[in-house]
Amino acid sequence: MLGYIARRMMLAVPVLIGILLVTFFLVRLIPGEPCRAILGEKATAESCERFNEANGLNEPLPVQLGIYMARVAQGDLGESIRFSRPVTQILIERLPQTIELAVAGLTLAVLIGVPLGVLAARRHNTATDVGAMAVANVGVSMPVFWLGLMLAYVFALVLRDTPFALPPSGRLSAGVTSTPFYEVWQWTLTEGSVWSKFLEFVGNHVIFNSLITGQWEVLWDAIKHLILPAVALATIPMSIITRMTRSSLLEVMGRDYIRTARAKGASEPRVVGRHAFRNAILPVATIVGLQLGALLGGAVLTETIFNLSGVGRSLFEAITSRDYPIIQGFTVVIATIYVAVNLVVDISYGYLDPRIRLK
Repeated sequence: MLGYIARRMMLAVPVLIGILLVTFFLVRLIPGEPCRAILGEKATAESCERFNEANGLNEPLPVQLGIYMARVAQGDLGESIRFSRPVTQILIERLPQTIELAVAGLTLAVLIGVPLGVLAARRHNTATDVGAMAVANVGVSMPVFWLGLMLAYVFALVLRDTPFALPPSGRLSAGVTSTPFYEVWQWTLTEGSVWSKFLEFVGNHVIFNSLITGQWEVLWDAIKHLILPAVALATIPMSIITRMTRSSLLEVMGRDYIRTARAKGASEPRVVGRHAFRNAILPVATIVGLQLGALLGGAVLTETIFNLSGVGRSLFEAITSRDYPIIQGFTVVIATIYVAVNLVVDISYGYLDPRIRLK
């Protein structure tokens, strides 16, 4: 198992290098210059020259690439052109919000999609099956931006004077502040150290931070703000997981060992749960892993509609302002998470199906 993990991690290195190279050159093919996007269209040639020199953009592309690769090898993702701040610090602040949203959306999608797919497979060619597939087709076809706006309208305006009212935007209400756990527990952090950055990253996960520190008001407020964007983000993954669960389970339930289990008198829930579902779960696990990676980088519309300053929205703003370091840094980090999630999914195969042995 350890050898398999080591080989997969080694194979991931050229993949990440390739992504970095492609991103580096693609962002520079976008029409427009960073100085014009940030200083304005009326910026003079002299001001653009000073701007490019200050940000290292006047060097030849191979030189820029070499400098950037050397920095990345040392764990330095560069400094944002727009904010004049380290990209790592911006990631520490904004990635936790996207992780919370992606995990909440995927959890909701799995909790609804898997049981719905199992139900549709068990009631194949019945009204239940047709209804479940209709729900899945509507969910995968519904635009996220439209659903997000409708959810915000209904729960923030139509139901605003009822117990079902939910906030339409933001991460926390005005006046509600999450105190990081290391401050609550009075830990002393060394500024600039890797350990302090890691603790700051963990502390920026508001729900987890408020849960371990007992900040119940902050926890409830953060959950209320997360419900609507999580529902909007979960619709498409839920539909995909439902259809994959149904098709995979139907395929398995037609095999000989399922008929044998039924012939032995096993109850239908036992046949489905113990025999069929365990063998049908592998394609579903793959889809779940892919969806988590996609949600981490593809929540642009959801974060924009609900005014969440996460990775997706930050990437969109960085592209419009030609902030090369943020685009490159965020893309590499998302790709790394994607590779890590796929590795976890592959490792889980050995536990989900004893016939698979990872060596």
